[in-house]
Amino acid sequence: MTKIFTLKFVWLTFFILSAFLVGFYIFQVGALSQEKYLIKDYEEKMNFLSKDNRFLDISFSKMNSLSNIENYLKDKNFVKTNGVKYIRILEGSVVAK
Repeated sequence: MTKIFTLKFVWLTFFILSAFLVGFYIFQVGALSQEKYLIKDYEEKMNFLSKDNRFLDISFSKMNSLSNIENYLKDKNFVKTNGVKYIRILEGSVVAK
């Protein structure tokens, strides 16, 4: 009777362990596929942001060009100067310590 009881115990333990390992394997495969999907999604977002960043760099360079500065100054109501007049300060009129 002990031999049959031990054999049943071994088979029962084997089936329980096998079921646990199969369940754990399924869990791992699910987690792995979820991680791969997230990595793919993040790579797509990163590529999109890289392209957007390049576009912004180009547009920023265009906006800072000299030809656009004149248009910017006209939009802000700046006026070109006709002549520059300097104030002459004599050396004796400046106070020094």
